[in-house]
Amino acid sequence: MSKATDGAEAYEHAEAGEDRLLLITLAAAMVSTGQPTYEVEEDLMAVGRHLGYPQVQPAVAPTGITLALGPGRSATVETVSGPLRLDQSAEARWIRQQLLNDEIDRGQALSRLGALRGRPERYPNWLSAPAWVVASIGIGLILQPGVANIIVTAIGSLVVLGLSRLSGRSRALATLLPSVAAFAVGCLVFGAASAGLLEGALRTLLPPLAILLPGATLVTGLSEIAAGAMVAGVSRVGHGVVQLLLFALGILAAAAAWQAPESALSNIRVDELGWWATPLGLLLVCVGVCLTESVRMAYVPWVLLVVVTAFGAQLLGQQVSGAALGGFLGGLAASFAATVVELLRPQLPRLVLFLPAFWMLVPGSLGLLSVTELAFGPTGSPSAGFGVVELVAAIALGLLVGSVLARSLRTAIHR
Repeated sequence: MSKATDGAEAYEHAEAGEDRLLLITLAAAMVSTGQPTYEVEEDLMAVGRHLGYPQVQPAVAPTGITLALGPGRSATVETVSGPLRLDQSAEARWIRQQLLNDEIDRGQALSRLGALRGRPERYPNWLSAPAWVVASIGIGLILQPGVANIIVTAIGSLVVLGLSRLSGRSRALATLLPSVAAFAVGCLVFGAASAGLLEGALRTLLPPLAILLPGATLVTGLSEIAAGAMVAGVSRVGHGVVQLLLFALGILAAAAAWQAPESALSNIRVDELGWWATPLGLLLVCVGVCLTESVRMAYVPWVLLVVVTAFGAQLLGQQVSGAALGGFLGGLAASFAATVVELLRPQLPRLVLFLPAFWMLVPGSLGLLSVTELAFGPTGSPSAGFGVVELVAAIALGLLVGSVLARSLRTAIHR
C-alpha cells in the first residue's frame, strides 16, 4: 500500500471522527432542549445523510447517546447534561438548520455547539429573576383568579424561586427540592386558608409550583412510548412519577402540619376578577417565560399566538367533551401551530414557540387533578387517579398526532 493511500485513509478516518463528534454533540444539545428522543434520532439521521453518512446509527436516551456513522464502524458515547434555556435551544436548532443548508462548515458548527452552555443570559438577573413570579401570577390568573389567591401565589413563587436558586449550591436540596418547595408553599397556602384569608386552597397551591411540576416529563415520556421509543419513554415516565411522589410528600406534610380540613382540598374556583383575568394571565405567562428563558422580546407576539391557539383548542375540547379531549386538541394545536409559524417565519425556531405553549398546556390541563391525586387527600379516588392518567395520555397523543401532521406538511411544502 502506498504512502499516498495511507495518507488518504488517515485523513478520511480523522474526518469521520470529527463528523461523529459533531453529530453526537448536536444530539446531546437536542436532547437537552426537551425534544422527544425519536424526533432527535430523525433529525440526527437527516443531518447524517446530508454529511454523507446514509446509515448513521444513533441510540438516543434522555441521559446519554451512543452514535456510529454506520454498521460495524466505531461508536461514540456522550452523556447529556441538564436542560438548556430556550435561547440556547433555539441556537441548537439553528445550527442544525444551517448544517442542512450548507451555511456553516463542520468546524464552525462544533465550535458553536461547544460554546452553547456558556452563552450568557440575554437579560440581567434583576429582570429575569422576577419573571418567574410574573409567570406564576399569570398561571394563577387562569386557574384561581382571586385577589388573595394571587397575593399568596406571588409570595409562594418568591419562596420557590429562592429555594430553586439555593438548590444550585446544595446537591441534597436539589434532590429534595420538589418536597421542600411543596411543603413551603403548602404551609403558606394552608396557613392562609386556616386564617380565613382565602378560599380554594387546592387551586392556589399549583401556580407557584407549576414550573417545577413534571407534567412535561410525563407527557413526553408517554409520547415516546407511543412512538416506539420504549426505553426512553419508560425511564422518563418513571422519573416523572418519582418527582410526583416527592411533591406528594411535601403537600401531605404541610396538610398534616396545619391539620388542613377536607374542604381545603376541594375543587373550589374563586372568580373575583372577571373575564379579563384569563387573557392577562396568558400574556403574563408568555412574557415571564420569555424573560426567564432569554427569548427575544420580538418573538413574544408569535409565542403568544401559539399559546393562545393551544389554550383555545384546549378550552374548546373541554366544552365539547371534557378535559381529555381538551388536552388532546391543545397538544395537537400547540405542536402543529408552532410548525406552521416556523414555516412562515424560518428565523423563529419551532421549539421556542412550542415549549411555552406546552408548559402552559400541562398546568392548565393537569394542575388541579394532579395535585389532588398527588396529595392523596380526602377528595382523592381511583377515578381521579385514572382521570390524571387519561389526561396525560390525551396530551401525549395530541402532541404525537400534531408532530406527524406537521412533518407531513413540512415535507409537502419542501417537495
